[in-house]
Amino acid sequence: MSIERLLKAQKQENQEIVGAILGDGSHPDANYTIEHHFSSTNFERLEKAAVDAFKSGFEVNDAEEMELEDGSVIYCFDAVASHKLEVELLDQACEALLTLAAKQKVDYDGWGTYFIDENGDEVRDDEFEDEDDIIH
Repeated sequence: MSIERLLKAQKQENQEIVGAILGDGSHPDANYTIEHHFSSTNFERLEKAAVDAFKSGFEVNDAEEMELEDGSVIYCFDAVASHKLEVELLDQACEALLTLAAKQKVDYDGWGTYFIDENGDEVRDDEFEDEDDIIH
């Protein structure tokens, strides 16, 4: 799929996710930790993508190795930013990161964040009672 088609689909998803998070009562004026997910079967390509994300101003966590159900191995990392949960900001970041992923021939797997309660505290995955309440 072309970058334009991927970006169009991602922008639609951005609107839906932001609407769902805020609709569930997450704090609208808080700064959110946004984790953009990358993966690849090629560690060297993933490493180059991580360097590019870092140079673009994202905090980059260490790459992890994951074994898939079929026994194959992929590598993944998150490029992390902190900002308001605004569709325009997410659209800009996603466009830059989709372009970066295409350049390095790795997969951009979307983004996730955490619910922020009325006190401004993040509610992490392990604090949810129901797996269906986790936001990605």
